[in-house]
Amino acid sequence: MGMADRELLGRSQENAVLDGLLKAARTGQSGVLVLCGEAGVGKSALLESLVGRSQAYQLVRAVGIESEMELAYAGLQQLCKPLLDRIDHLPRPQQEALGTAFGLADGAAPDRFLVGLAVLNLLSDAAGKVPVLCLIDDAQWLDRVSAQVLAFVARRLAAESVVLLFAVRHGEEHELSGLPELEIRGLNDADARALLDSVLPGPVDPRIRDRIVAETHGNPLALMELPRAWSVTELADGNPIGTLSGRIEESFVRRLEVLPPDTRLLLLTAAAEPLGDATLLWQAAEQLGLGADPAAGAIESGLITFGQRIQFRHPLVRSAAYRMASARDRQAVHHALADVTDPETSPDRRAWHRAQATAMPDEEVAAELESSARRAQSCGGLIAAADFLERSTELTPEPARRAERALAAAAAKRGSGALDAALHLLSGVAAGPRDPVRDAEVERLRGQIAFDQGHARDAARQLLSAARRLDPHDPVRARITYLEAMSAAIWASGPEAPGILAFAAAAAPPPVESDPPADLLLQSLALRFTQGYTTAAPHLTKALELASQVEIGTDDVASWLWLAGNRAAGIVAIEVWDFDTAEELALRQERMARESGALVQLQFALNFRANLQCLTGDLSAVAALVEEGRQLAAATGYPELRYGGLLLEAFRGNETTATPLIGETIRTETAHSQGRMAAFATYANAVLHNGLGRYDVARDAGLQVFEQDVVGYGALVIGEVAEAASRTGDTKLVETALAWLAERTAATPTEWGLGIEARIRALLTADEDAYRRSIEHLGRTRLAIEVARSQLLYGEWLRREGRRVDARDQLRTAHDQLSQMGFEAFAERARHELLATGETVRKRSPETLNDLTAQEAQIAGLARDGMTNPEIAAQLFISPRTVEWHLRKTFSKLGITSRRQLRGALASPA
Repeated sequence: MGMADRELLGRSQENAVLDGLLKAARTGQSGVLVLCGEAGVGKSALLESLVGRSQAYQLVRAVGIESEMELAYAGLQQLCKPLLDRIDHLPRPQQEALGTAFGLADGAAPDRFLVGLAVLNLLSDAAGKVPVLCLIDDAQWLDRVSAQVLAFVARRLAAESVVLLFAVRHGEEHELSGLPELEIRGLNDADARALLDSVLPGPVDPRIRDRIVAETHGNPLALMELPRAWSVTELADGNPIGTLSGRIEESFVRRLEVLPPDTRLLLLTAAAEPLGDATLLWQAAEQLGLGADPAAGAIESGLITFGQRIQFRHPLVRSAAYRMASARDRQAVHHALADVTDPETSPDRRAWHRAQATAMPDEEVAAELESSARRAQSCGGLIAAADFLERSTELTPEPARRAERALAAAAAKRGSGALDAALHLLSGVAAGPRDPVRDAEVERLRGQIAFDQGHARDAARQLLSAARRLDPHDPVRARITYLEAMSAAIWASGPEAPGILAFAAAAAPPPVESDPPADLLLQSLALRFTQGYTTAAPHLTKALELASQVEIGTDDVASWLWLAGNRAAGIVAIEVWDFDTAEELALRQERMARESGALVQLQFALNFRANLQCLTGDLSAVAALVEEGRQLAAATGYPELRYGGLLLEAFRGNETTATPLIGETIRTETAHSQGRMAAFATYANAVLHNGLGRYDVARDAGLQVFEQDVVGYGALVIGEVAEAASRTGDTKLVETALAWLAERTAATPTEWGLGIEARIRALLTADEDAYRRSIEHLGRTRLAIEVARSQLLYGEWLRREGRRVDARDQLRTAHDQLSQMGFEAFAERARHELLATGETVRKRSPETLNDLTAQEAQIAGLARDGMTNPEIAAQLFISPRTVEWHLRKTFSKLGITSRRQLRGALASPA
């Protein structure tokens, strides 16, 4: 029985699962699986056995190496190296992203998800001829950015004929949660006994054997390796197992301890060299004065094999060889490896080896690590940059310079999402010599981290304090920090919002027409809270006008994010009742996010666009945007942003779905001091209950948002408040709403604002001309739902006035429009009113289009509108092969055979 056979004893079920994935790949289906289990349980053996059964597949593989976790994209580069001759087949943005990430070209730091799309298409292209088998062993030790990219790829695979297998160790953190898993357990007792008997040096008391089987839990590596390291006495005593992975590693330590010192030093050198590069190993061995004998001894030990690539028998051998070595030997080995590593082609690995070889502070090494951090950051490796900077800090001798590097390391940690680590580093900055600018920057970074953690109120206060401290020393950075503070204050909008915003607004510099649009806009917002809407409105309008004229590149996403996305551009545009500009900026943010691959920001843009599309009445477009956001959340592993979906269900009147979503959002966002989002959910609650005719609930919800003066939400909620108040007899509240809105339409007289003002005036005064003006004003906008709601209210008033014939015209139009758009609750209100006029109205049932899924409908719509498969793939972050697969299914469901027939089979775009 050979070694491989012994290792695969009792693995028929696991092999059946893996063979099923290979079989599916031959028919055009991709498969993803994460093999989970403790060290030594046989994950690697299963992957190796699969290689022997997949000669018809193109094999690409990578191994996570603990010492390489600091090097950005190192694992991904291992995997993609055999495929890089296909990089020219990728679209230009993907070529540039992948080339920059791998150091093959210079360029701006690529977003890791654009790199992920490039890898996805690289695999898809390679699988065009033969299926591709990707094996990633010890995935828990991949550098984090590689792991994130591969997790993204795994979530987007569908019809590419790619099998992607990961092996991860239990108890270790990794980025693969949510992917399909197969737990690899120990062998059953019978198989474990058979394996143990095959390696025991002689007869053993059956009770001792049973104890070994029980305490190893059938772990194959433990069953094979532990007896080799035990003496006859220990076997007779039934040597206790202890912590299994620790004892397995200890067994390797025992085998290493009996080797000659030079052989151990060679194995240590191999353990410290993460690439498995034979040339580097032998060059370093020569530096250390190691001859041929150590290599022969290492081969005889069976713990390592030498070829084009150096491979240890098991990762625990590598860790045992490294951990058992003295600090002096480790430093000597890293020094030798640094000497033989090319500073031109591998400067970062050389810097890292030099750092590991250095025990005392050394400015030259610290500066080299700082340069490595800059290179890592330039190719999108914030995690690696943070680690380089942290080690650079440790080796910096001069206190002030050490504090500066610690601050830079903390900023990089924050950028990579390691918020607790960033805060820990900031504590070290405080130990340095006092410096007013650095101290202010520390407070600023603490405020930014507080905002990232969802503590918007605390963030606003800390950022304001930092801005004041920066003002005398660095006005430019102070101005940016004031803007950050205002943004945090806006997001903290809630019961305490007036105080927080007024505090932030009072500190911001006054607006100047020559300021950049971003500065002018937030400074105008400050004016809004210090001097009121009427004073601020011209400045806000001017800032929006300038913002619309500025061409923004993808490298400006960070500084323009609040402006171009749904966070503040829409806030301000809606604040001044400018729907067209709000939509224009949302589309711009979506384009920028797509082009840069910033998928998290794309989720925000899609949600904001979905909210705007609700007002246009195009609920099919809203559903497509919500579905894309859901798909992106699944692909990235980030939490789903559900605001667009929440408002969609509220406008549909789907109480069963909307009510729990609204309640959960209010509770969660309130707990995280995100008052703005809690207010949005409360606004959606007002919409839901106005549609359902529960006006007291709608009034209370709308009034809660209105009284908080949540910037940008007034335009959305004022109509809900007035409608509900009029239906509950609260005339005073309707008067308040009209006075509030009249002030705003006087300053910003848009068709949207004037249409809602005329509607509220009609509700208050029963002025028929006001109803008509409302419909006319709104009819000149794209706000179809608002037009239909004005017609509904006009028809309801006409019926109460006893004018049944006139009422039927308005109610019939409103009912038809609301039903066609899918606003079922409001349509039901119109139907009941029509019945009260004596007209018979059949209740419409929702229709589906041949059971297309949301993604199929979205892809079909894009194809109908003339986009090619690669263009659709780039927009939706999937591969062209997956687009083709969805279209084939769509054609079958629609009973058509070509893209040209989609125009007849699908409704025209709104």
